Amino acid sequence: MSARTAVRRPALAAGATALVAAVAGTVLMQPAAYAVPAEEGGALKITMGAPEPAAPLTRGGATSTFELTVENPTGKAEDFHPWIFGLPAGPSRLEADDISFKVVAAEAPATASSVGQQGGGWHGLFHPQTGKAGDAFQVPANGRLSWKVTVGLGKGYPENGGDLVLQASRATTKPGPGSTASLTFKTDPAIKPGTFTTRFGAAAPCEGSSAGTDCRELSLKYLATGEGNFDTDLTTRLTVDGPKTTDTDGLEVRLFENGTWRQLKREDHTYALPTIGKGFGAASGERSVRVQVKLGPQPKLTQPTEFKVRADVAHAEGNTVPFAHPAMSTIQLAPAAPTSPSPSPTPKPSTSASASPSPSPSTTATATATAGTTTTTTTTTGGSSGSLAATGADSRTGLFAALSAALIAAGGAAAWFGARRRKATHS
Repeated sequence: MSARTAVRRPALAAGATALVAAVAGTVLMQPAAYAVPAEEGGALKITMGAPEPAAPLTRGGATSTFELTVENPTGKAEDFHPWIFGLPAGPSRLEADDISFKVVAAEAPATASSVGQQGGGWHGLFHPQTGKAGDAFQVPANGRLSWKVTVGLGKGYPENGGDLVLQASRATTKPGPGSTASLTFKTDPAIKPGTFTTRFGAAAPCEGSSAGTDCRELSLKYLATGEGNFDTDLTTRLTVDGPKTTDTDGLEVRLFENGTWRQLKREDHTYALPTIGKGFGAASGERSVRVQVKLGPQPKLTQPTEFKVRADVAHAEGNTVPFAHPAMSTIQLAPAAPTSPSPSPTPKPSTSASASPSPSPSTTATATATAGTTTTTTTTTGGSSGSLAATGADSRTGLFAALSAALIAAGGAAAWFGARRRKATHS
């Protein structure tokens, strides 16, 4: 399969009104086009009918159609902002053109639709044809609206992506009971989806560090399971944070490459680690990268300080939201103890006198003073801890069961990584 092409998409960094919900370790983000008021409640009930035909979907092949219905059991008209979110079983993100999407009104006003990608997944949006994106449908009191929705897999649907889960929801901060529904579409060929994990090994003093406290070495490990491979390159950005922003001034981050240590350049407060070429999968085994975090020659620190180190991994093109949660570790760095000379030994006078008399007898004292240097090495615990980050799942059948959980403000890895993709094109 050819490399997945980059797609124009809305900028994530500007999503001040975007909201996310943690669902099975995946981030769901409300479409940026929908600035829906928080008080829009969850009285509406959404259902998704059985897809026809029920055959598995193939990449670039036949499509399937289902009926989407929204009912209003209340005595007053309700606004409805429809939103369909898609995720594959497996670790890869979806791009906007990985799913084909068409909406036709059945018992509803004429409808216009669009697709996009945001928050790590695919989304399909639709609105009244006479309005603009983000406009709501009016569901009559004690009435209903319905649409025929047709979906299929694009040719670029991830190679390591399994069954597709689509969730229909009301784009609101308070979805309420019954206001979400989901369907799982089998894919052909069927694969056993796996996971992608990253983790840091335990931190250790750096090789060749005489002080033992001003430098820590970490090993970042990557592992994929399941069938299928990543069909894009993967990028990793390393971040080092201290209690204060100035604590990282003068830090040096080094990479062990081709038998030697190379200092990395900091860009936007992050460091780029080597790209993992497309095709990475279970057969690739565990990949390991060695890095060092070291105080520079003129550190501003005067005492032991803890630093948080994290690594975010993402597709190098297309949907560049990082996978799940970053690998994280905590290390402690302290300035090397200063060297100070030890006092010279007190000279001892010689007790030996000249064997032959002298007109001006004198006693000559000789001594050798040896200047010594004492180096004090302060040993710290070098407090370090590693955590495991994973993405993907063996099954996504119940992936969206927790959508009604409390929504949290958008940020973390998605906003962080999106802010560093300012050079990417946007739709």
